[in-house]
Amino acid sequence: MNYTSLAGELQSLVKGTVLVNEPMKKHTTWRIGGNADLFVHPADKEDVRQAIEFARSKQMPCTVIGNGSNLLVRDGGIRGMVLKVGRGLAGISIEGTTIKAGAGAMLPELAAAARQAGIGGFEFAAGIPGSLGGAIMMNAGALNGCVADVLVSVEALNEDNQYVTFYKEDLDFSYRFSSLQDKAIICLETSWRGFPKSSETIKEETREYLSKRKLAQPQGYPTAGSVFKNPPGDYAGRLIEACACKGMRVGDAEVSQKHANWIINLGNATARDVLTLIEKIKKQVQERFNITLHLEIRVLGED
Repeated sequence: MNYTSLAGELQSLVKGTVLVNEPMKKHTTWRIGGNADLFVHPADKEDVRQAIEFARSKQMPCTVIGNGSNLLVRDGGIRGMVLKVGRGLAGISIEGTTIKAGAGAMLPELAAAARQAGIGGFEFAAGIPGSLGGAIMMNAGALNGCVADVLVSVEALNEDNQYVTFYKEDLDFSYRFSSLQDKAIICLETSWRGFPKSSETIKEETREYLSKRKLAQPQGYPTAGSVFKNPPGDYAGRLIEACACKGMRVGDAEVSQKHANWIINLGNATARDVLTLIEKIKKQVQERFNITLHLEIRVLGED
């Protein structure tokens, strides 16, 4: 495909930005990944629909991402179109204890809006650097709270590129899972509901939580957060640390000395470095504890 020509054609249809051969390392918190053939920053939800329609008309694969905070893109990059649901869909509004927000808004922004409005239930979101759309997909959580606790509904594009609404009850939430993971669904607008709570109380609890999080998690290096899901009744970080994997390194990918379930990029790590390190960790945990660790991160692209 002539992606330069396709970019020009698509740009005439959308208000957002269309880029060619865009480095995915610019769009993941790990700062790792090859290039996307075509990369779209939609300006609004209609841009998203138009871009999807365009990709289908050209029989072009389309990959949707959010903030890239839970994402590893392989070194060969991503073929076809990458659609980033970001700042064009990031507005937030509040009525009573209900918050409406674009899927491109960030979890800390949602938490801050809730705190300022005196709405409790969103404290868990303050330290998670992910977008709302991605957070819903994986039922992101921390601090004994998660998306499923406060989500009301999601407006999305379905497999037929039609606007639909999903309610929380439709999404089969469980630990780091929603049924949207199994479907070609794109989150666009979200609705949440908390409960009245003093802004000062929320502020103090959030400050304490973020201080503890800062002490327990690596700072100063690109990361993607927790690499593995916690197995039932245990913690992935504990198992990995018990296998003496802290500090284990492949290329510039290293198991954090601070939190064994985090892999940091020391500067020039490749996706191959990270994936090789992941396999080493899984092997050691399997051999010692007979437990198979499953990835929490999403892996995309080709080698």
